[in-house]
Amino acid sequence: MRNFYIVLISFIFGQQLYAQNLNQNIEMKGLIVKEMKSYTHKMTTYNLNPNTLNYDLMYQRLEVSLDPAVYNISGSVTSHFKPNQSMGSMYFDLDNTLMVSQIQYHGSNLLFQHLATKEVKVDFPVALPANTLDSLTIFYSGAPATTNNAFSIGTQSSTAILSTLSEPYGAQDWFPTKQSLNDKIERFDFKITTPSQYSVAANGKFMSETLLPNAQKLTFWRTAYPTSAYLIGLSITNFTKITDTMGTPPFPFVNYVYPSTAANTTSMSNIEWTKQVMNLFETYFGPYPFRNEKYGHMESKYGGGMEHQTMSSMGSWSKNLIAHELTHQWFGDKVTCGAWNDIWLNEGFATFGTHLANEKLIMSNTEFMNYLLGQKDLITSSPGGSTYVSDTNLANVNAVFDSRLSYAKGAYILRMLKWMLGDTVFFQALREYHARPALAYNYVRTADFNASLLQSTGKDFTGFFSDWLYGEGYPTYTIRWKQSGNQIIIKASQAQSNPSVSFFEMPLPIKVNGTGGQAAYFALDNTSDNEYFSESVSFPIASVEFNYEYQILEKNSTVIQDTSLSTESAAFENFALYPNPAKNEIYVKGIHKEADYSIHTIDGRLVKKDTYQPHKPVVISELIPGTYIFTIKDQNIKFIKH
Repeated sequence: MRNFYIVLISFIFGQQLYAQNLNQNIEMKGLIVKEMKSYTHKMTTYNLNPNTLNYDLMYQRLEVSLDPAVYNISGSVTSHFKPNQSMGSMYFDLDNTLMVSQIQYHGSNLLFQHLATKEVKVDFPVALPANTLDSLTIFYSGAPATTNNAFSIGTQSSTAILSTLSEPYGAQDWFPTKQSLNDKIERFDFKITTPSQYSVAANGKFMSETLLPNAQKLTFWRTAYPTSAYLIGLSITNFTKITDTMGTPPFPFVNYVYPSTAANTTSMSNIEWTKQVMNLFETYFGPYPFRNEKYGHMESKYGGGMEHQTMSSMGSWSKNLIAHELTHQWFGDKVTCGAWNDIWLNEGFATFGTHLANEKLIMSNTEFMNYLLGQKDLITSSPGGSTYVSDTNLANVNAVFDSRLSYAKGAYILRMLKWMLGDTVFFQALREYHARPALAYNYVRTADFNASLLQSTGKDFTGFFSDWLYGEGYPTYTIRWKQSGNQIIIKASQAQSNPSVSFFEMPLPIKVNGTGGQAAYFALDNTSDNEYFSESVSFPIASVEFNYEYQILEKNSTVIQDTSLSTESAAFENFALYPNPAKNEIYVKGIHKEADYSIHTIDGRLVKKDTYQPHKPVVISELIPGTYIFTIKDQNIKFIKH
């Protein structure tokens, strides 16, 4: 859930920007507190319930009566499912505070048990065959559990309101379902009966409203996109309904807001601004994933926001919050983290969406640089902590919904990937990631994202994720430089804040400023400590800037002009081949320009001669296993071919 996280802002922000970000922090805290509370009471469930793995939940129809003034739910849920093996019983997740009165199956009542483990176990008279679509209906009622606050009533302007917010494990508090992060519900229908003065907002496409006897109303919403149980949501009060369109070609833009919000020009202006950020995200992320239904907002009694699929729940209307929740429709809803360990695939991506909105629509360049500095300072405010939530840390809920790591650092990991790949390649890779047939409208893990990046870019980021996602901490650099004629010699040294990472391999962003206002920019492929680089600079150098647009994470780095740097040391101090031994490819370290190379056998026979291209591997797959000598620029080094 998402609202946006973050950020205790750097003191260099102006007072107006500081106040804006402080308000955003308050929104964020409200949301994360809710997520943490819900998660804490479900820790034994983890990412899946093994009892629900023997069937695919295809469809659910929620037919219930709800009154925002009464803390109660009653009605039924019909579930269509397909066993993936022969099964004589099945389980649904449902909290014990709700009472199941009967379960109907083909006109008969089934035997069932409502277990202390908050599951309903259903027994069939005969075993159901695999791969055959079937259905049953669970009738239930009661006051949902208050522990997770997933189902809540209150007031807005003295009018009753009912809202739901189920992330991560709260769906079972108000309807029988399947909460495991491995099976999305293919289609979901809401048929909600309320007192007639109220309106119901929910996921999907509005189908109908029907007035009933006794001053009641039946509201029907339907979503035909696969949806995680925790992304099912609704809100009920005396909404003002605002229906519009957005996008090209247009699709519905539907907002259910409080009457007081409808009268607030600032809130309504920001809601209208959603059209701009939708256009921005469609440009960079690809088409909005739920165009056949809608996008919109339903105002909610919860603080912050929640990315309910097709209709985000909103507790306030800042542009950053709107952008955060909208980003989730691609990253969190279309592709959903397949385990809470990988929550950065939801929250880090959504936070990156606020980066993009701030950069392109909301902030000046100076404001955006200050925003990034605030993010960087927040992330590096502690020397440890992994963005990936390891299994051994799942008992610590703060590690799951951590604004510094899951949200802010997760977003900065994406910013660093963008720096490494360039904008065009990076955003194309994001579009391809959520569009891949095996991933679209499905659950994903970090390994899936990494594999998708490899397929899109040809680059393997396993080492990058090992350092920045699974590892802890950040680097501190010392950048020493010296001008030698038309060359700048640079020596890059690195220290790490946490021993979990021995060295952060990253391209280093360098800006060289000339005495006459000239500028040159370099990305130095830093793969080892105390590495030397030599680059051409055709003007007298006045200064050197490192990480000049906060492209990478680091802290307390320094840039020093050092006239004692040795030009000779710069040439080959770090010359090496890796990996060594190697199988099919070998990389050259310490050579930064094109150069001819040769490979000889250990007895001096020439077996290969070619031109080395910096940062590209030397292919050795054609060589037979053995020991060889690699020669480049009069430097010789021995390597072993497996």
